[in-house]
Amino acid sequence: MAHEYAIDTNEISSLPSATVLKRVLVLLYGLLGYIAGVTALLWFILAMGGLAPTAFSPLQSTSTSAAISINVGLIVLFALQHSVMARPGFKAFMRRWLPQATERATFLLFTAITLIVAIVFWQPLPGVMWQVEQTALMIGLWALYALGWTYLLLATFVTNHFELMGLRQAYFFYRNQSYRSVPFTRKFMYSYSRHPMMLGLFIGMWCVPTMSITQFIMVSLLTLYVFIGLFFEEKDLMNEHGESYRKYKNEVATLIPKIY
Repeated sequence: MAHEYAIDTNEISSLPSATVLKRVLVLLYGLLGYIAGVTALLWFILAMGGLAPTAFSPLQSTSTSAAISINVGLIVLFALQHSVMARPGFKAFMRRWLPQATERATFLLFTAITLIVAIVFWQPLPGVMWQVEQTALMIGLWALYALGWTYLLLATFVTNHFELMGLRQAYFFYRNQSYRSVPFTRKFMYSYSRHPMMLGLFIGMWCVPTMSITQFIMVSLLTLYVFIGLFFEEKDLMNEHGESYRKYKNEVATLIPKIY
């Protein structure tokens, strides 16, 4: 989740002529990654609002300490997949077996798998952190919940939704065209927040009228992971874009202007 900018922005040289079958397969693979990514994200969004099932695996621990350990392990699994697959070395390894145009689709496919595994095998814990019953406050929290996820979705389109989700790369390959990278943008929310997708994520995860202990542990661990991921992502972006990103970082807040 933290790698909203983890897209290879290097130009891909002119593709050698690929067979029609290979180009169709790459396009279908891109569609598979897109569908898997959107499905997992939608399930996660609904689950954070208590609108979709979580922690329903028959393999459940009766020990609180064991349950917490398993939950931490699930987040570590998600974090490792999300971080390792974004590394240049791992991308170079994948290119030995798959066309470069499938990198993002592969990343999304495995992200979806690990996220769904975490949702299904999450260990439930008893108790509720808070449960808002006042109608006005409840409506306000539901509004913020919807606003957060809508903000995240809009931020993907401000950059390039289909690039972020791997479809654009697969389409260029299907058309047998040279890939053209998406330029760095400072439009709309990116003019005052460097990571608006993460801001939307935080609002959507935390602004709910009912927060169970089970959900609280998941949200807390994901929040911790995102902040750790942002630290390393900022270093990668600095190395990749140099002075232009340093200037952007000095002028624009990480998430919220004048706060952070």
